Amino acid sequence: MATQHIGIGMAGFGTVGTGVWETLERNGQLISNRAKDAFSLNIKKAAVRDINKKRIDNAPADLFTTDWQEVVNHPEVDIVVELIGGTTTAFDIVAAALKMKKPVVTGNKALLAERGKELFAISREYNTPVHFEAAVAGGIPVIKAVQDSYVGNRIETMSGIINGTSNYILERMTTAGLDYQTALAEAQDLGYAEADPALDVNGWDAAHKAILLATLAYGFTVPAEEVYVRGIERVRTIDIDFATKLGYAVKLLSVVREHSDGSVEIRTQPSFIPQSHILSSVNGVFNAVAVRGDASGEALFYGRGAGKEPTASSAVGDLVEAAYTFVHAAGHRGFLPYAENGRVLSIDQTETSYYVRFEVEDRPGVIAEIANTLANDGIGISGTHSPVDPENPDKDFSDMVFLLHTCPFGKLRETLKKCEALDCTTAEPVVFRIEKLATD
Repeated sequence: MATQHIGIGMAGFGTVGTGVWETLERNGQLISNRAKDAFSLNIKKAAVRDINKKRIDNAPADLFTTDWQEVVNHPEVDIVVELIGGTTTAFDIVAAALKMKKPVVTGNKALLAERGKELFAISREYNTPVHFEAAVAGGIPVIKAVQDSYVGNRIETMSGIINGTSNYILERMTTAGLDYQTALAEAQDLGYAEADPALDVNGWDAAHKAILLATLAYGFTVPAEEVYVRGIERVRTIDIDFATKLGYAVKLLSVVREHSDGSVEIRTQPSFIPQSHILSSVNGVFNAVAVRGDASGEALFYGRGAGKEPTASSAVGDLVEAAYTFVHAAGHRGFLPYAENGRVLSIDQTETSYYVRFEVEDRPGVIAEIANTLANDGIGISGTHSPVDPENPDKDFSDMVFLLHTCPFGKLRETLKKCEALDCTTAEPVVFRIEKLATD
């Protein structure tokens, strides 16, 4: 069979786009060999914001355009790769490509998490797939694993550390005793955090990925507004120090869990993870996702969650899968939602035990006032402590920690509102869930 030359159109040619080019240049022949010379992959056109910016030395000048429609409409472009980010222009690009029956590869988790319902409907209507391995956990092939390898399993839980920036910051706060702002600045200096790190530190980057994993596992598109998200901005070294002494590590954890009534729990927040669990040892900018199937048991997917080459690796893997489908006319091979209805469990119905830190006035009776408020609402207390703040060890005590028994989160929230209204408290309480993971 003669080799078919598959034309690739790129929307975005930044860090990851450059990585895709370099990977195809370096391993293009290897890919063709593995495909038994059925096809070769060739980038034909790339849309960029600045046409004059210096890019790959061996890329022809006429490769680039500032008009994404030139990419999608190009007669030699068979597959479109979207890497510009955002949810507006990126949506237009992906929708246009699908309507022209050109398969799409994207690394845009925000786009699929927030507008996936619309795009998957277009994908179904035009029988043209969207591939998005690069959207979750960089170079870790967790999307294909959940979609294909676990097809015979009911997925019970997925627990993941899926934002490298937050993970690096929390590690530095843990191992070097840095405060949050210093650790964030260090991450920015090293290129691990953007100049505007909001989506990383406020939890939404991880939450978008969790939404995609839940959509894959349970077959329905998850409304982003129904997902509970908290970031790491209020984590202090006092919390990390206390967690360590109790045998926990502090991580920004995403949890996806199916309940017996069919509802799905989806949440992202700073959590105490037992040091005995393997996720507690995931450090730096690495990511990991623990997946538990009813037949397979628990498996861990671990690796680099971001960066040029790991993310490009996932994008190129999707390109190869799209090319196989294109060449062999095999029909739709991307993901399509298969459940008409699904229910996200209200965060108020979720249950764990908790660590709660109150900022309080330094005066007698503080413990009793808070403890009475908790007890009156039926929330059990397993311990109290007034820890020394590592960031300000000479300061008069102004923090009071309560360890609380398992209760519904909604009940806790209502009670904490009452605690916040007490004269002795000076700020909104800081809450960490104390997680019990599958292998504990």
